[in-house]
Amino acid sequence: MAFQPLAQAQEAYPSKAVILINPWAAGGPSEAIIRPIAEKLTQLLGQPFVIEAKPGANGTIGTGMVAHAKADGYTLLFANAGPITISPSLPNKPAYDVNRDFVPITQIVSAPTLLVVRADFPAKTLAEFIDYIKKNPNKVAYGSVGIGSTTHLAGATLAERLGTEMIHIPYTGSSQINTDLLGGQIQTAFVNIAGVMGLVSEGKLRSLAVSTLKRVSVLPNIPSVAEQVPEFEMNSWYGLMAPANTPVAITQKLNASIVQILKMPEIVSRIRDNGLEVEGTTPEAFSAKIKSDLANYANSVRAAKIKD
Repeated sequence: MAFQPLAQAQEAYPSKAVILINPWAAGGPSEAIIRPIAEKLTQLLGQPFVIEAKPGANGTIGTGMVAHAKADGYTLLFANAGPITISPSLPNKPAYDVNRDFVPITQIVSAPTLLVVRADFPAKTLAEFIDYIKKNPNKVAYGSVGIGSTTHLAGATLAERLGTEMIHIPYTGSSQINTDLLGGQIQTAFVNIAGVMGLVSEGKLRSLAVSTLKRVSVLPNIPSVAEQVPEFEMNSWYGLMAPANTPVAITQKLNASIVQILKMPEIVSRIRDNGLEVEGTTPEAFSAKIKSDLANYANSVRAAKIKD
């Protein structure tokens, strides 16, 4: 009869409101992703799925809260690559263990960044950009949204893979990056697709490549960096995770519900309009992705020479 509690958990779940912890600030890009999904979960499963923003310490505060929450399916994590797969390799390690404290449910989206340059930059293609930075070490400055961010690690990893160096300029937000790109203080950056496409379409910036392994649907003619630099990937994905030991029946029910939602045309459109790619993976595939990223980002942090 050991299976009975799981069956009962699946039938009864959820019987009250479910809290979705978003480790980033309310009203930001992450909320634009999770809010429509939370609304659909509420409709499908008949109980409110309530988003609570718990920002701070690069997402590790909210993430840590879920690590120590009750494993009953009523506190879930809107997980992000940063606090899950990058922070464990940074000098100030978080107070949670990703492999011990969480169970993956599904990767919801892939979040590629776009490698852009100023419109007057000498390189017009990815191949030309690679050739230029290899021939001009420490002559090209790239911006990022902060030390240890995927936008920082993308530039550092690319330079290391190519055997050259670029100058890293950290900012506190993407709008400052765009301003300084246009002003000439920096020459290039890996940036959020949705936040820069207006400048690209106006001819003020030039897009060269995306940072995910494959090309993205919203920019099918833009190559991936991996086409020139094999296996290069910087994917600031978002997904859903639960505290370790959450009943399997509950995580399976959540996985099936989100996969169903991610097939809805209006959800697909909203996701792609934000420059993202729909995923909806199995828990096993999401777990494998996390383990791979933990290893890869450890190498990227080393390449970025982050000391504190």
